[in-house]
Amino acid sequence: MTAQQPPCLTVRTPDGRPLVHGTEVRKSRFLCSLLRVEDEAEAQAFVAAVRKQYWDARHHCTAFVIGDQPRRERSNDDGEPAGTAGAPMLEVLRRRGLTDTAAVVTRYFGGVLLGAGGLVRAYGGAVSAALDRAELVERRLVALLAVSTDHVRAGRLENDLRAAGHVVRDVSYSGSGVRFEVGVPEPQTAEFLEWLAAASAGAAEVERLGSDRVDVPWRPNDRS
Repeated sequence: MTAQQPPCLTVRTPDGRPLVHGTEVRKSRFLCSLLRVEDEAEAQAFVAAVRKQYWDARHHCTAFVIGDQPRRERSNDDGEPAGTAGAPMLEVLRRRGLTDTAAVVTRYFGGVLLGAGGLVRAYGGAVSAALDRAELVERRLVALLAVSTDHVRAGRLENDLRAAGHVVRDVSYSGSGVRFEVGVPEPQTAEFLEWLAAASAGAAEVERLGSDRVDVPWRPNDRS
């Protein structure tokens, strides 16, 4: 039995705006801003925007993870003692299985020194607390299949596809019929083809288009 791969998760926020959550540790205020990013340029632009928004704060520590294989990771302590801010933030993102996600923790100093251990717990805890309140989606590798059928069967087939939880990425119409672009988890391709044959009474045609990553709702107990 092969080992199950860990999920590849990212955050999803309304209208692409950052999720911001604050915590307080011994009078210091820690604001964690989270945002989904597609590349390092987007991550750096997000960091710059947070710095501008909270210009009066003492520190803006950062961590981000981009991609899956390979993953690109960066962190920055922004003036805090080395290894006490960016590194623990990055470790939380790793441990939670996040990718394509940037975190900025803005600190308003409260006048009480926290020490190295206290800073590690505060910065890592700020990211954890924000993630606990974030909506997460799983980025699954799927086979992209073009499923074609006639107009008579198309409506029912689309309903069946969606009801069964399959990812319908696109629907296109032509004079000869309807074409659905469907994302199916790679290990389940053969099972899907059997299901499709039964659901369409053998009338649907299938063409393999390639593969891609798609977002599906994250259910921690469902790794199907």
